[in-house]
Amino acid sequence: MSVADRIAELGLALPPVVPPVAAYVPAVVTGNLVYTSGQLPMIGGVLPAVGKVGREVSAEEAKQFAQVCALNALAAAENVIGSLDRVTRVVKVVGFVASAPDFTGQPGVINGASELLGEVFGDAGVHARSAVGVAVLPLDAPVEVELVLQFA
Repeated sequence: MSVADRIAELGLALPPVVPPVAAYVPAVVTGNLVYTSGQLPMIGGVLPAVGKVGREVSAEEAKQFAQVCALNALAAAENVIGSLDRVTRVVKVVGFVASAPDFTGQPGVINGASELLGEVFGDAGVHARSAVGVAVLPLDAPVEVELVLQFA
């Protein structure tokens, strides 16, 4: 089954690549690795929510937004390698959570991205990860995710 089929089976679809909001590109290839820029949870060019997780945005909402970020990152990766069927390993996920001062659930939020990658890529989706709480993210987004993928 293709990666696109697995994504569709989850009731999801890859979005168009989100245009950069500053001076960078959405993804870069070096050797057999693709590095994505940090992806915000943009849907149709709009952030569905802004603010801090644990204050304006619930942890459950943020977990769903992390999944959107991962889909946006996969779209950026596909754009530079041609097909996600070429991915042989999800190497690393880095997730940033704009957190209220007392919020400590960053790992649970970034599970939204990690769980999606596991469902899409199976054993090849098991990865190293960082889940970091930060004071603020671009455009006041609640979450941002970047990926490192190996491909053949």
